[in-house]
Amino acid sequence: MRKHIPNAITCLNLLSGCIGIVLAFNENLIGASYAIAIAAGLDFLDGYIARLLKAFSELGKQLDSLADIVSFGVLPSVIVYQLFLQAPQLGMLSNYINYSAFIIAVFSALRLAKFNIDTRQEENFLGLPTPANALLIASLPLIISGDNFFLRDYILNAFFLFIFSLGMSILLVMEIPLMSLKFKSLSFNDNVYRYILIILTVLLILIFKFVAVPVVIFLYILLSIIQFRVVR
Repeated sequence: MRKHIPNAITCLNLLSGCIGIVLAFNENLIGASYAIAIAAGLDFLDGYIARLLKAFSELGKQLDSLADIVSFGVLPSVIVYQLFLQAPQLGMLSNYINYSAFIIAVFSALRLAKFNIDTRQEENFLGLPTPANALLIASLPLIISGDNFFLRDYILNAFFLFIFSLGMSILLVMEIPLMSLKFKSLSFNDNVYRYILIILTVLLILIFKFVAVPVVIFLYILLSIIQFRVVR
C-alpha cells in the first residue's frame, strides 16, 4: 500500500488537469488556472511523499509524466487557445494562428519525454520545467480579471499570444541549466540561490499578487543562470 500512495497523488494531479480542461472549454479560465495550481501542488507532493516513504518505482515515474502532459501541457494550451478567442480576431489569419496555442502541449510532451531519459537532469533541469511554464500561463487569466486593465490589451493580443506560445515552447526544450527546488539540506550556503528565489517570490506575490508570477519565472531563470556561471 505504501508504494502506491505517491501514485494515488499523481492520479489526483491528472484528475485536476482533466477538470481544468473542461472548465477552460466552458470559458471558466479562472477555475482552469486554479486547477493548474492544485495540480502543481500535487505534483510537488507526490515527489516529496515518494522520497519520504522511499516509494520510487518505474510505474510512478511514467505515470507522473503522463499526468503532467495533461495538467501542464494540454490544459495550459487550452487556456491560451481560449485567450486567443477573446483577443480581437485577425480575419482568416486567426483561423490558423489561434491553434498555435497547442504548440505548448507538443513541446511540453517533448520536454517530459526528454526528462525521463536524460541522466543529466537528475539534480538540476535543462530547460524550463513544465509546471513552471503552466503556472505562468495560469497567471494570465488571473491578471486580466483583476484591476490590471492596462495589461489586458497587451495579453489579449493575437500577435503577443503567438510569440508567447512559441517563446515558452522553445524555453521548455532549450538546454539552459536551471536549478531544481529540491533541498538536500537546509544549509544556507548550499541553497543560497533557492532561498533568494523563495524570499523574492513571497515578497513579490504579497505586493503584486498574480502579476508577480511572470516576474518570478524570469527571476528563476536569471538566478539559475547566475548560479551555474558562478559554479562554472
